[in-house]
Amino acid sequence: MPRSAPVILVLLTLAAVTGFAGVSHLVARFTANQQARGRKLYQQGLGDASAGRYDDAISAFRAALTCDPANSQYQLSLARALRDSNDPRRLDEAESYLIALWQRTPQDAAINLALARVAAHRGSIEDATRYYHNSMYGVWNSNPDLNRNKARIELIQFLLKKADSPQAESELMALAASLPPDAVAHLQAAQLFAQAQDSAGALAQYREVLRLDSRNPAALAGAGEAAYRSGNYATALRYLRAAVNANPEDGNSRRLLESAEQVLHASPFQSHISDAERNRRITAAFTQAEQRLNQCAQQTDIDLKATASPSASPFSTLQSLWTATKPDLARLRSPAETDLPDAIMDVVFQIERQTATTCGPPEGLDLALLLISQKREAASQ
Repeated sequence: MPRSAPVILVLLTLAAVTGFAGVSHLVARFTANQQARGRKLYQQGLGDASAGRYDDAISAFRAALTCDPANSQYQLSLARALRDSNDPRRLDEAESYLIALWQRTPQDAAINLALARVAAHRGSIEDATRYYHNSMYGVWNSNPDLNRNKARIELIQFLLKKADSPQAESELMALAASLPPDAVAHLQAAQLFAQAQDSAGALAQYREVLRLDSRNPAALAGAGEAAYRSGNYATALRYLRAAVNANPEDGNSRRLLESAEQVLHASPFQSHISDAERNRRITAAFTQAEQRLNQCAQQTDIDLKATASPSASPFSTLQSLWTATKPDLARLRSPAETDLPDAIMDVVFQIERQTATTCGPPEGLDLALLLISQKREAASQ
């Protein structure tokens, strides 16, 4: 071997190392530049998505992914933009990105939440419920309790929209048990209970709000309406008065307050009133029922005396029943006639129900009598 061979070998080795180092540097620099470009495109996509420009956001996220194909955050954001574009044709692509991410990290709460929203877009109660639950019990990077409650609230709103009240109520009970001592959180829960037509649950949450913030006008009004809807008129009266005092412009609370007052002033079933007052209320209700029957008959062109007409038949029957019951009013003062008040009020209630069905919702005293018929036990409190 020539003496110069080792020198040449060393030189070639050094040249190769230098070449590889140069190439590695160029590759690293190119990769860094691509990643920097990807981050810039990603931020641009976030801005577009935030502004509702989903087509632009999708283009920016796709370009960001070409710069950094393995970036899971870019894939997640692209999937969200595809989903939120409200183009049904893009849901499958959004789901494919999310399923790939889910298979890598099935416990990731954000990915499960994104999948739940895809299922909600499709209207699938079963899939949405499963992924929302996965999100609630998955791993959150920050504020896990807050994010879990937000996910549950989304699920409840979805179930209410799909008219699945039983499952929504089950989720509401779980939500109420996990809420922090925060007036805003309990107020939102109360409003969801009210939306689910669970007046008792709504009232309990509104009371919790008032325990934390005794002058909260929304809670006062909500508690009053919840008590009113459940037939607890005395309780409703207390909250509605406070709501109107706190916000004189609250027309709904004022209307419910007037109605609750009329129910309590008209109900003959209240335990604290005298016999004379009870009889006066029964007589007033009986007289009002006849007026309502006649007015509804005139409104619908029904002849109360024309028994041959099928449309007039229920009204004629009620008119005959009212006439046959009228002499019983004179016997109200007799202590022996313990069932008579109920019998007379049953006639009143039949008239109010039938006229409400035929002529629409009543007002004033007729509304009070209809409410008493529906919530008789509560109106007696």
